[in-house]
Amino acid sequence: MNFILDHYNYWITIILMMAGFYIVISANNLVKKIVGLNVFQVSVFLLYITMGKVSGGTAPIVVDGATQYSNPLPHVLILTAIVVGVATTAVGLALIVRIKGAYGTVEENEFKDQDDAI
Repeated sequence: MNFILDHYNYWITIILMMAGFYIVISANNLVKKIVGLNVFQVSVFLLYITMGKVSGGTAPIVVDGATQYSNPLPHVLILTAIVVGVATTAVGLALIVRIKGAYGTVEENEFKDQDDAI
């Protein structure tokens, strides 16, 4: 039981990852798929941030008495990943708007059926 409580952040990451993956594979609505991808993406962010934090570590600034430092690189990479994630979400939503205009629906199975009928 102690192992589970000591590593709760990893369990949250796993739960978020599986929830996002389930949404992506089960939803027919394209907006729901984008939301599922974002939930999955947030779980990866959480995993990297969790791995980057050193217990008892301080910011990498030389001060008296500090012996352990946290690596700032994972946090910087996650900031970049957040910006890229927002941009790809915007592109995905723009594509969904175009699909809605062309087919009149955002349900994946409905516009696939329309394509098969042509």
